[in-house]
Amino acid sequence: MKTAETKSHLTEANEVNKVVKTFEARAKLNLRSLCFLLLIAGVAGCAVGPDYHRPTAITDHPLPKNFSDENSADTNQGSWKIAEPSANVPRGEWWQIFSDAELNRLETLALTNNQNLAAAAARFEQARDLVSAARSEFYPQLTAGSTPNGDITRQRTSINQPLQGQAANASHTYDTFTAPIYLGWELDLWGRVRRLSEAAHERFSASADDLESAKLDVTAEVAEDYFNLRTLDTEFNVITNTIETYRRSLELTQNRRRGGVASDLDVAQAATQLHSAEAQLPEIKLSRAQALHALAVLCGQSPVNFLVSNKMATAENIPNIPPSLPSELLEHRPDIAAAERRMAAANADVGVAKAAFFPTVKIDGLAGFQSVSASSWFDWPSRFWSVGPSLELPLFTGGLNRAHLAAAHAAYDEMVADYRQTVLGAFGEVEDELAAQNLLADEWSAQNEALISSRRALEIANNRYKDGLVTYLDVATAQTEELNHEQATVQLTGARLAASINLIKALGCGWSSSNIEK
Repeated sequence: MKTAETKSHLTEANEVNKVVKTFEARAKLNLRSLCFLLLIAGVAGCAVGPDYHRPTAITDHPLPKNFSDENSADTNQGSWKIAEPSANVPRGEWWQIFSDAELNRLETLALTNNQNLAAAAARFEQARDLVSAARSEFYPQLTAGSTPNGDITRQRTSINQPLQGQAANASHTYDTFTAPIYLGWELDLWGRVRRLSEAAHERFSASADDLESAKLDVTAEVAEDYFNLRTLDTEFNVITNTIETYRRSLELTQNRRRGGVASDLDVAQAATQLHSAEAQLPEIKLSRAQALHALAVLCGQSPVNFLVSNKMATAENIPNIPPSLPSELLEHRPDIAAAERRMAAANADVGVAKAAFFPTVKIDGLAGFQSVSASSWFDWPSRFWSVGPSLELPLFTGGLNRAHLAAAHAAYDEMVADYRQTVLGAFGEVEDELAAQNLLADEWSAQNEALISSRRALEIANNRYKDGLVTYLDVATAQTEELNHEQATVQLTGARLAASINLIKALGCGWSSSNIEK
């Protein structure tokens, strides 16, 4: 009896050993297959699609190495090297070249509270998170969750379900308890994931450049609105002083009329001069209020009770930005850097589209516990698992992959054209503002001489009128000329300040204020 039991136990042990050896052999085979696949992934892994090479800014004509200088014989000589834009250039607080404490205060407010900058910063953070999302595909994905039928199900089979070609003639109702964990890992044999990560990183870099562009736009707009406000303050002061002068002239003319020296026509002309000047004040006040409200919004403040101290605009505040600047300064423009980064991202998208033509190899795994009873759900014998590779090869997609690849190439061509257009537009903006700086300076100088002459003419007309040599019409004409020239001089000062700000913006602010003379 004992011998029989011993033989029976030996037989069971041998069967268990056979099962264990079979399992070990299969596990070793699966492990070897997995290692072999990983070796293939490491050796054969490559990123399909073109590697990125920065194209030239313009294909047909080389761009000049310097911006235009009317006084230089070397203007536009030489070829322009391939741009290497970077948003990492320290721009600093460029507005301090104007040496205006109130402007510095407003710029600080805008950089802290402007909502457009807040939105740009949020987009920057989104792009950073998308880089992390793209990189996550390099790693295996583990998911614990429901099976297609649910973690806990109760089901009934059909009495007519097929069984060996016949109806089963029996149905069963039972419960199923499942707790699965899924494993999925794509072997990046063709560089699809690498290209996705590359594209996300380039777009993240472009978003950083966009943030710098937003800062440049906001700070330049604050400076422009601020000096517009200063110009309006100066013009208001000119009109106020002129009104006071006209009022004294009217009083003088009225006194002369009572003395029989002047005529009613002289009084009417003097009154007309006075009221015409007074009529200009409401328009200037409205323009100032609008400029002040725009500044408040830029600074992230409510326009109600937002105040900026009064100060006159003078030509002394205008920095002297030399002409014939090197075109390399355009590399500091963040919009050019952003266009170049988006071009690189579009190039990586071509690789992603091309990888769709190749097989997709994944390592899939499933493990967990399953039972028909909740009491034995998590018992060790209730465990199950499976692991193995899967291969997906596109055989026929109706032209879908080719269409995606063609679209990716077209998108890249679009980004190249946008980049080149951005560079050309930057050159155009710099040339416009350099011309404005030079020509407005000449115009202001001539206008200032005309103002001096008009003041002298007014002085002569007043003296001749007091001596009774001319009528008040000559005085009125001289007063109008003097006011027109004074207003034109003030407006030209504002235009020169705006041109200098726009030139700084067009050049990307890639310098320190010590490099610009006043």
